[in-house]
Amino acid sequence: MGADPFSDMLKFTNAESVISGGFTAGGRWAVRFPRMDKLSFSAFVKGSCWLRVEDEAPVRIAAGDVCLISARQFFTVSGDLDTPPIEAASVFGPASPIPQLGDGAGEDCVQIGGFVKLDPLNGRLLADVLPPLIHVRAGSAHAGVLQALLEQMVRERQADLPGAVLISSQLAQLVFVLILRAYVEDAPPMSAGWLRAVSDRRLAPALKLMHGEPARDWQLAELAKAAAMSRTTFAERFREAAGVAPLAYLASWRMRLAERALREADTPLSVLAPSLGYTSESAFSNAFKRATGMAPTRYRNVARAGLAEAAGAR
Repeated sequence: MGADPFSDMLKFTNAESVISGGFTAGGRWAVRFPRMDKLSFSAFVKGSCWLRVEDEAPVRIAAGDVCLISARQFFTVSGDLDTPPIEAASVFGPASPIPQLGDGAGEDCVQIGGFVKLDPLNGRLLADVLPPLIHVRAGSAHAGVLQALLEQMVRERQADLPGAVLISSQLAQLVFVLILRAYVEDAPPMSAGWLRAVSDRRLAPALKLMHGEPARDWQLAELAKAAAMSRTTFAERFREAAGVAPLAYLASWRMRLAERALREADTPLSVLAPSLGYTSESAFSNAFKRATGMAPTRYRNVARAGLAEAAGAR
């Protein structure tokens, strides 16, 4: 399929979606969820309610809507805006059954919830560029596929079938990626950064070249030609979208690839350097130290120690 910059960046975050449960609610009810170091998603399969993220204005949620809440944000889900919320920790637990919230019987609202775990080193790459709330409405162009996934998630949750846990996890991952796709396609103009750049269809051909062959000595004229623009127009549009010049973006992408290789593989620097477009090991080492503040070998040792510590804390 060729290079896909959007997928490339998501891979760096190691985003892993997990369904953590859900609830049914009737009558008067409200529940507040705590800040977490994860992204939270909520899929509303029946009824309607209000959702309020920290200091943001409340948003009306309908059946078929899906929401993604950025990390480190309190959020409240409620049947009305006047009922004082209970804390989620008081009704949700690892071994708890699906709770029935509110002072009335019935299922005025049915929700499936989960979270997205992000890489401890590169997770901020995604979390920092997202708004507090992404709200994909049931009437959007993406609603049909999301609705089908949600319905299957409900079936998997209700039926004790072989492989249900794995299937549910894969479905949650699909829902997460589709929420992000809906955001980048439908959102108002975003702040400059990688997410805006990879969402710009005019820049896509040039970005695919850089992501597909990061070791190549790309010239501005080649990239501009691929995007069917003059060098000046291309450079201006790229900087406006990404916040940096095209070749600075390429250098940054090479450094991300280098960081991943140093963390995850034992590739010698003499091999890694030319694979990323550097003419020598010393040229790569100098560039890496300027970008990260550490020599490659020291980065490898520190990063692996950090990952081992994070794994041991789980």
